[in-house]
Amino acid sequence: MNPILRRRLALCAAPLAVLAVFALSGCERTNGLGAGTPAPSVSVQPRPESVWPAWASTSSEAPGADAATREPPPRALKGLPKVGSGGLAEMDVRAILRADPRTRPLADREMIDRPGQAGLRPPMFTDLTGDKKPELLVAADTESGRSVVVAYTERGGKVYPILFTSGRSMSVETIGPDLLVRTPCADGGEQAVRFHWDGARMSTLSDVKNYKKPVEPKETGEPKTSRPPTPSASPGGH
Repeated sequence: MNPILRRRLALCAAPLAVLAVFALSGCERTNGLGAGTPAPSVSVQPRPESVWPAWASTSSEAPGADAATREPPPRALKGLPKVGSGGLAEMDVRAILRADPRTRPLADREMIDRPGQAGLRPPMFTDLTGDKKPELLVAADTESGRSVVVAYTERGGKVYPILFTSGRSMSVETIGPDLLVRTPCADGGEQAVRFHWDGARMSTLSDVKNYKKPVEPKETGEPKTSRPPTPSASPGGH
């Protein structure tokens, strides 16, 4: 074969070989799995579970938490005995509320067991921090219709406030370790704020407002616009 022709064929064949390698490698990586690699299992997402079921349907102000990432870590409440091996469940809930300046005015309210009353809802315990120790959740309903929800955790035998939020007709749910607080809005919508443990407090993870779909006017059968008839020139006019 002519040496010049052979060289030209070799130069043309080299780029084609490189393209073939890229094409094969691209097809093998379309799903990120090699041959014989098992597909990862699909994790089941947690569903909201009501903390106080009786108040779930009465979930208009948007809830707001005082927690923010720029704030200093919460300080331990003073004047409380050391938390024992039984955790917060063995503590006096009213004593904890009295030790917290923000909830002190609510500490002596009577306990209630259903919506529509003013007082303290039954205390609830759930793990919000992921340390397998349940945190204390307390909600207080006032005569004005506003509610206050607070959460406390225990570290080293001391009690720390990790959440304070308030609003009207509040409904509280758990999504895994997170808290979801729902409140109705004056325009018929609903606001849902999700709180997540950030290592120091329950901080806002998401704040979503669902607006009520506007009602379209019904069809009346009448034309949308009407124009007056155009006067025609009378015959023989001057």
